[in-house]
Amino acid sequence: MRRIDLHTHTTASDGTDAPAELMRNAAKAGLAAVAVTDHDTLSGLDEAAAAGRETGVMLVRGCEISTGTELGELHILGLWLPQKTEPLQEKLTWLRSKRDERNAGIVAKLQALGLEVDMDEVRAEARGESVGRPHIAAVLVRKGYVRDPGEAFRAYLGCKGKAYLPKTVLEPEDGVGLLSRVGATVSLAHPLLWKAPEGWLGKMLGRLKDCGLDAIEAYHSEHSQEDVRTCLALAKRFNLGVSGGSDYHGANKPAISLGKGYGGLFVGWNVLQDLLARRRAAGLPCPQEAA
Repeated sequence: MRRIDLHTHTTASDGTDAPAELMRNAAKAGLAAVAVTDHDTLSGLDEAAAAGRETGVMLVRGCEISTGTELGELHILGLWLPQKTEPLQEKLTWLRSKRDERNAGIVAKLQALGLEVDMDEVRAEARGESVGRPHIAAVLVRKGYVRDPGEAFRAYLGCKGKAYLPKTVLEPEDGVGLLSRVGATVSLAHPLLWKAPEGWLGKMLGRLKDCGLDAIEAYHSEHSQEDVRTCLALAKRFNLGVSGGSDYHGANKPAISLGKGYGGLFVGWNVLQDLLARRRAAGLPCPQEAA
């Protein structure tokens, strides 16, 4: 069965593969379809689409939006985004402006701690439209303040770090509704990475389905087999589709391979076909962005 990957990141946000490079790497890996789902930006999709046509890899136009709950962030994937998405673009522009404010605040705190870092360096490291903490971490590594990105997050950038600032995010219902209104297939990303109290996720899924949630990401690099079974049971309970992807970031998550995760991930072509069937049943377009 052909393999797909419906959760990847490029240099448009916090990955290290340019969009075209990611599509070429997907072809080399034997993938039939890839969703580019950069954080808070659609800026890499046209480049990825062109490379998809060249390589024969189907592109699923997507993005990933962070939302906030009392337990922390929930990440929402929008898949099969249309070409024209003005309401979504406006909200993503606002979210990126809030990211920029946060980044500047973090850099100011690092400077107050005696670290010589400035926003020009961070933006140069990013190379894309959506700039965030991984790019600040890369600057800290390059300048020798920390050994690796993990240490940067532990010491400075993570929630217990000396330079941490919280991120402005949407409510989960708002994020799901926003993506649903533009015609995306809306999927809850890696839902079992949060250790929520028993029953919490089920209640959240019920709320989000009422706002337009279509699917749950059962197959993910960091989901165990038990996690997959739990997600499949939740999908059946709430009549949701199932999605899956590696959450590939290139060299920023070097242990995660495109389409294979840590080595045991397999997302089959049938997953994509089932999601497309749901779109057809809902009267939504099913674009094919590959030769």
